[in-house]
Amino acid sequence: MAHTPEPFFNTGPSPFVRLLFFALLSLAILILDARFRQLEAVRQVVSVVLFPLQRIAAAPVSLFERVSEFFVSHGELRAENARLVHDHGKSAILTHKNQALEAENAHLRKMLQAREQRKEPLTLAQVLYTGRDPFSQRIIIDKGTQHEVQNGQPVIDAAGVVGQVTRAYPLLAEVTLISDKGHLVPVLNVRSGLRSVLVGTGQHGALEMQFVQQNADVQKGDQLVTSGIDGVYAPGLPVAEVVSIETNPASTFSRVICRPLGGVGNHTRLFVVRGSEAMPPRPAEDAEKGARSRRGRKGG
Repeated sequence: MAHTPEPFFNTGPSPFVRLLFFALLSLAILILDARFRQLEAVRQVVSVVLFPLQRIAAAPVSLFERVSEFFVSHGELRAENARLVHDHGKSAILTHKNQALEAENAHLRKMLQAREQRKEPLTLAQVLYTGRDPFSQRIIIDKGTQHEVQNGQPVIDAAGVVGQVTRAYPLLAEVTLISDKGHLVPVLNVRSGLRSVLVGTGQHGALEMQFVQQNADVQKGDQLVTSGIDGVYAPGLPVAEVVSIETNPASTFSRVICRPLGGVGNHTRLFVVRGSEAMPPRPAEDAEKGARSRRGRKGG
C-alpha cells in the first residue's frame, strides 16, 4: 500500500480558498462602508499614516516639475521683459514723433495766422540744412528763383524776422540769419521811437544794438521792430527784445544785448517776403555829392 509523505513546508489553504476568502472580505467591507459608514475613522487614520509616504514617493516628480516650471517661467519672463523693452522703445519713439508733430502743427497754425495778417506776398519754404561754414549762421531753404525768391528778400516766421536771402539758385536759396556775425538790421524801439542798428553776434540767442549812447531811452524789455530805412526789411516787422543793458564809464556807448523774437535756428518752416514797398530814389543832390566824394577819394 502506497504512502504519501507529508509536505516538508506547511502551505496552508489553497489559492482558491484564499481568493474566495478575501473576495468575500472585500465585499463585506464595501457593504459595511457603503451602508453603515463604519470605516470613516479607519480611512482617516490610514490617510494620516500614509501621507508622509505619499509625499516621499511624490517628491521626485514634484521636484522635477518645480525645476521645469522655474526654467520655463524664467525663460518666459526674459522673453516678456525683452518684448516690454522693445514695446517701450517703440512707444517712446512714437511719443517723441507725436510731440514733434504737435509742435510743428502749432507752429504752422501760427504761420497761417501770420500769413493772413501780412499784406505782402509770402512764399512758404522749408529749411533743408544749415550752411557748411561752422562760423556763419546760414541755412538753405527749398525755394529758389523759380519760386520768385530773389537776393535781398527778408525771411520771417510767425514771431518775427529770421534773416535775409543772400544767394538765390533755381531751386534753392541761402538765407543769412540775423544772428550771423556782422549782419545788420535797422530797428526802431517801439516804446521810445529810438532808431538803431542790430548786429549779429554769431550766436543764435544774442543780438547787439550798436552806437547806443548811455543816456539813450532804452530799457530792458523794449520791443524792437524793423524801421524800414534800409529798403530791405518792411517797416514794423518784430525783430528782438532788449534783455540787458551794460554801461561802461570809460565808453560813450552802452552795450545793449537783445534776444531775437523769430525762431532763429528753431523751426523748419519759414516765409520769404517776396514783395515790399519800393522806396523812392535818393535826391539828385545826394547822388551828386556821393559822386563828387568818390571822385575826390580817387584823386587823392
